[in-house]
Amino acid sequence: MKGFWSLGLMVVGVLSILGSVQGDLEMGFYSSSCPKAEKIVQDFVNQHIPNAPSLAATLIRMHFHDCFVRGCDGSVLLNFTSSSGNQTEKVAVPNRTLRGFGFIDAIKSLVEAECPGVVSCADIIALAARDSIVLTGGPSWKVPTGRRDGLLSNASEALAQIPAPTDNITILIQKFANKSLDLKDLVLLSGAHTIGIAHCPSFSNRLYNFTGVGDRDPSLDSEYADVLRSTKCRTQNDNTTIVEMDPGSRKTFDLSYYTLLLKRRGLFESDSALTRNSNTLTYINQLLQGSLQNFFSEFALSMEKMNQIGVKTGTTGEIRKNCAVVNS
Repeated sequence: MKGFWSLGLMVVGVLSILGSVQGDLEMGFYSSSCPKAEKIVQDFVNQHIPNAPSLAATLIRMHFHDCFVRGCDGSVLLNFTSSSGNQTEKVAVPNRTLRGFGFIDAIKSLVEAECPGVVSCADIIALAARDSIVLTGGPSWKVPTGRRDGLLSNASEALAQIPAPTDNITILIQKFANKSLDLKDLVLLSGAHTIGIAHCPSFSNRLYNFTGVGDRDPSLDSEYADVLRSTKCRTQNDNTTIVEMDPGSRKTFDLSYYTLLLKRRGLFESDSALTRNSNTLTYINQLLQGSLQNFFSEFALSMEKMNQIGVKTGTTGEIRKNCAVVNS
């Protein structure tokens, strides 16, 4: 393991020398250009998340969905305009239940008032996601800044690249590998399902029509399926009811999600899929045998990898004045 990490550090060093955009991110990037930027984000999160704790799950999901399409460049925030010619990521199926856009816009307004045209929307998402999870008692992680905002957003890319709740393990592994994330990252980042809610359409086929003949998913615990059918998603067409992803513990960032996986009570097919691969199952068991702090530390490392996917720095992209539209 020591040799692996040494090799990893060497690779990072070489990439930095070659001018990798990831290497251009810095801790405290705005320390001179906008020294209050990170505190403005943190103060806003501290002020509002206690009154709406469910937003923490929303913001980390937004960050995840942003990074998986065109990198962490704020492209998920863009609205459709006739000049762009494409439907944007916002309207893609994976993002139709995203919330928190107004939250990010409010932070952006405060930062713009302090330092016009300096801090990117992409960095605001990354910082707000981290700060909101910390405020709910979850882990912290390093968020180097200096991301710039992308100019393009395409709904079809979001649909193809964001992991879906119906994905099997083969598809999940490939989608994560496409972003230079490995099996361990897959297990750890899925752990964010320990907080937040889901909507019935993302899993109701498991309850009512798994293979197209009115059957249930046999990999879903039958008692859990009965509860979901009788108290939550009472019809297959219910598109308004919300369901806890980690029942009884959805507001606490803990290991309960993984415990439920081993009880066949993962809500999504993609959750259940993690138990049907020997490597991912081994990681799950290792997390459950370790401490909560170990999970926090491991989760932090995966988040630090994720929030550097495909970042734009230097003269690439722009610093949007309004997170929902490009400047020009």
